[in-house]
Amino acid sequence: MKRLFPPRKIYISQSRINHAGRGVFAGTDIKKGEVIERCPVILVPRHDTSNLSESILVTYFFYFGKNKETLAVALGFGSIYNHSYKPNATYKPVLRQKVIEFTAIKDIKKDLEITVNYNFGSPKDKTPLWFNVRE
Repeated sequence: MKRLFPPRKIYISQSRINHAGRGVFAGTDIKKGEVIERCPVILVPRHDTSNLSESILVTYFFYFGKNKETLAVALGFGSIYNHSYKPNATYKPVLRQKVIEFTAIKDIKKDLEITVNYNFGSPKDKTPLWFNVRE
């Protein structure tokens, strides 16, 4: 695995999205196409998923694999990015390296919240989520 360093261009603060709690914000201007963060992940084996539907952690998992068959917990700020149907970033699981890569899809000004579409990182997918979205 390559070395991963903590990002210096982002920070966590209170989200401006209603009822969202914390969010990830740009600490500097971030250009479209720039990698924001590469988060290591903990892969969750299938035999450990039996009680996940009863856990708050189910709302923080990412899916890995060609058929989204593996669950992963993102470390770093990975599980703090909030959802938007008008995101300024996207994410991509990189299974071989066991990371999730967050990348800007628009220029993001300093101190703006960084959001992603939770529908597998697809910026244009408007499929309803498993929770109510307040935008």
